[in-house]
Amino acid sequence: MDWESIRLSAQLAAVTLAILLPSALVVSRWLAVSSSRIKPWIEALLALPLVLPPTVLGYYLLIAMGSHTALGQWYEQLSGHSLSFSFTGLVIASAIFNIPFAVQPIQRAFEGIAPDIREAAQCCGLTSWQAFRLIEFPLAWPGIVSAAVLTFAHTVGEFGIVLMVGGNIPGETRTISISIYDKMQSFDLASAGAMSLLLLLVSLATIAVTYGAMNRLLNKRRTA
Repeated sequence: MDWESIRLSAQLAAVTLAILLPSALVVSRWLAVSSSRIKPWIEALLALPLVLPPTVLGYYLLIAMGSHTALGQWYEQLSGHSLSFSFTGLVIASAIFNIPFAVQPIQRAFEGIAPDIREAAQCCGLTSWQAFRLIEFPLAWPGIVSAAVLTFAHTVGEFGIVLMVGGNIPGETRTISISIYDKMQSFDLASAGAMSLLLLLVSLATIAVTYGAMNRLLNKRRTA
């Protein structure tokens, strides 16, 4: 069992979630209530990682992080290291790749809140922030939990985007999925099987938690 790659995967998932969840709350709330003409285009842009092959997205991110770009040069001057094939670059790529998994469950949860509830909050004199904090956030909580669980678990199991942007550097970018690939290449079937089983159990638990949260959300809507 490659514990270093497991630790790195968990660290990558935790950092990605910490970056994505707050911004996803803001974006999802706006998408849920907005009637702007550009809303479909923004939704399409945010959903692109779902339909683009990871290698395609990874290619463009790798180009964007190269030393010939402003972003790559700025990071090299700041840290003395290349942004591509680094943990920081991996975090950026992972955050972009997981946007749909963070945004869409929260957006659906906010969309499930009846407009009458928001109107009632305004009639009671609540500010927008008070209505969000006291009413909308608790009602959307199952969707937020689903987004957090999906984002974390999906990041742990990423392969294509990790290989394209991070490569295979031990202790820096070699995550559990890359380690499984390496073990298979070296015919270490026992280690590959043990880590694959771990990912399988994580995925199963993720789906169970997500379905449970969404069922609670639907039951809450029916009884409201």
